[in-house]
Amino acid sequence: MNNMMKDWENKFQTYISEVPNDDASHSLAHFKRVWNMAKKFAQGNDSVDELVLLAAAYFHDIVSYPKNHPDRALSSTHAAKKAAEILIEMGFPKEKIGKVCHCIEAHSFSANIAPKTLEAKIIQDADRMEALGAIGLARTFYVAGRMGSNLFHEEDPLAQNRKLDDKAYALDHFEVKLLKLPETMQTEMGKAEANKRAAVLLRFIEDLRQELDLFR
Repeated sequence: MNNMMKDWENKFQTYISEVPNDDASHSLAHFKRVWNMAKKFAQGNDSVDELVLLAAAYFHDIVSYPKNHPDRALSSTHAAKKAAEILIEMGFPKEKIGKVCHCIEAHSFSANIAPKTLEAKIIQDADRMEALGAIGLARTFYVAGRMGSNLFHEEDPLAQNRKLDDKAYALDHFEVKLLKLPETMQTEMGKAEANKRAAVLLRFIEDLRQELDLFR
């Protein structure tokens, strides 16, 4: 990473670390992981604007409403607006801010905005990777705890004879959203990694089913 990129990353990290935040699923560590994954997906492609990726990775969730909030689907739109304000104050290159905002708007699953640039596709894939694998597993149950959800339905945990409800049961979120993510990936590397991480979730579901069968 060149000095200019490192300076901007330091600025972004300093800003985020000073903003009050009680949501560990959208902590500075989350933003760092998204940036690191975005860099991997961008490797070997000279047409990618890494400064746009960097800013989008660190500010994509600068506004993030809880999953049970009525404005949840507007999180990314509001985050893009807030990010633009922050970047302007920081003296970020104005000609790149629109590209950053599009990355932020399009990263969200609930917003359902199609990514139109390579940078937006990379950020979307990098962020969605956080919802899969061991990290995704941990984040799912952490968020469910914050919402006051149950771990799973006691009588029908795999929703074989009921409708899925991921606001009430954390495990339902796997079928409602998480296991659908691999098919939404925009990059070849993202697809491969997403399928690998989805397998972690499927193994967890099977292990849980086997453990629960001991009590039936």
